[in-house]
Amino acid sequence: MKKTALNKRSLNTSTWLLIITILLFLVMYVAGMIVFKDKGFAKPQMFLNLFISNAGLLVIAMGQTIVMITGGIDISVGSVTALVCMVAANQMENHGGSAYTAILLALAIGLLFGVVQGFLVSYLNIQPFIVTLAGMFFGRGLTAIVSTQMISIKNATFLSWANHKIYLPIGTYSKRGKFLPAYIYPTVVIALIVLVIVILVMKYTKFGRSVYAIGGNATSAMMMGLDVKRTKFKAYVLDGFLAGLGGFLFCLNSCAGFVEQAKGFEMDAISSAVIGGTLLSGGVGLPIGTLFGVLIKGSISSLITTQGTLSSWWVRIVLSALLCFFIVLQSVLASVKKKKK
Repeated sequence: MKKTALNKRSLNTSTWLLIITILLFLVMYVAGMIVFKDKGFAKPQMFLNLFISNAGLLVIAMGQTIVMITGGIDISVGSVTALVCMVAANQMENHGGSAYTAILLALAIGLLFGVVQGFLVSYLNIQPFIVTLAGMFFGRGLTAIVSTQMISIKNATFLSWANHKIYLPIGTYSKRGKFLPAYIYPTVVIALIVLVIVILVMKYTKFGRSVYAIGGNATSAMMMGLDVKRTKFKAYVLDGFLAGLGGFLFCLNSCAGFVEQAKGFEMDAISSAVIGGTLLSGGVGLPIGTLFGVLIKGSISSLITTQGTLSSWWVRIVLSALLCFFIVLQSVLASVKKKKK
């Protein structure tokens, strides 16, 4: 009976946070369509660009969401992304490697980070922030060791992947009446597939249910017979794998590797998850909410870019303000639930 009540409270909290996030995105994007209609903000391609620009972030934020639901955090994903891009670029341009080998290296790097950090967090009980902070510095340092210079990727196969357009049966008409179809890139398709898989895993598998139970109350989960350490370890391994995959998708967008790449990317992933309704304390969060968190981040960037006169730093300022707002909102909702209890 107590377990059912807890699940209902978690569901209600998730639902409220998701509704607020979706409404915020809709208000923000519709406002942009109205204010910047003359600059093409209302065109379908502008909306699809949110997915194109943030495909890598979406995949990484999925992994971040899973880890945060367990009550943990991973602030190394930005450095992992930079390392993946640098290693892939160096391997293809300086060592004659193929694009397929670059994919394997990217996934291997992500998995290695996930395994090491997951072991330290779950089996040695070291605080996730400390472990992933070390991972952040370690990854950024390795990136500089590979090369301190920017490496542009000119591999033909890689560029064909990066520039391949998938045209959709929607679009706009030019002044001459010619139909201009909207398009996406393969990175968007991969990111959406990952989103669907994570949603299904978190909702319908034993692993997903265990992640929520552990984030809600690890002690109770252990008393229920769940292997808390093993589940946390799996969560960090999956997070690392998605960081490697997301890093490669990010590389397909940038087509280069350099030391300062993806700086602050970890905060984008965390803020996307929090804005999407994932509690920092764990136990509550939905992957679909994180999707809208990523779209909100992308919308802020698009609005500021379209406006034209504001500094790009305003993206960070607005995102930080929204992050604070949702943290306070989560705290208020938690207080209300406690009073009702």
